[in-house]
Amino acid sequence: MTVAGAERLRIELDRLKTTERPRIIQAIAEARAHGDLSENAEYHAAKEQQGLLEARIKDLEHRLANAQVIDPTTVNANGRVVFGATLELHEEHSGQKVTYQIVGDHEADIAQGKISVSSPIARALIGKEEGELVEVQVPGGKRQYEILRIRYI
Repeated sequence: MTVAGAERLRIELDRLKTTERPRIIQAIAEARAHGDLSENAEYHAAKEQQGLLEARIKDLEHRLANAQVIDPTTVNANGRVVFGATLELHEEHSGQKVTYQIVGDHEADIAQGKISVSSPIARALIGKEEGELVEVQVPGGKRQYEILRIRYI
């Protein structure tokens, strides 16, 4: 996981614990005050929200506890593509330039240019250098990329 990815998880975990948890506890207390719990839809909805929230908190805590956080700025990659690297690529067939950062599976978001380290494109690029042509088998067929620039930011 990248440093930025770990920080996003810590921020979300803090928000869930300090804002969402007290809000749901308050909703449960208010619903409980309305009387008969067996037919109280507000109470059951709040309890369900609480269960989902606690599961998410547990998941985030587990991910952070077991994460190996890697700072791309400190990696000695000798100009090669490694986890955390930001790449500028030229897709040969379409002529498009794209920028991707190779991140952990849970951080991947293609809309933000973050691709999973386990994706076909990232697996094909790992270990390559600037100027190399890389052929990648993707679900839509084969694509060829030229690595224009590698940055560790």
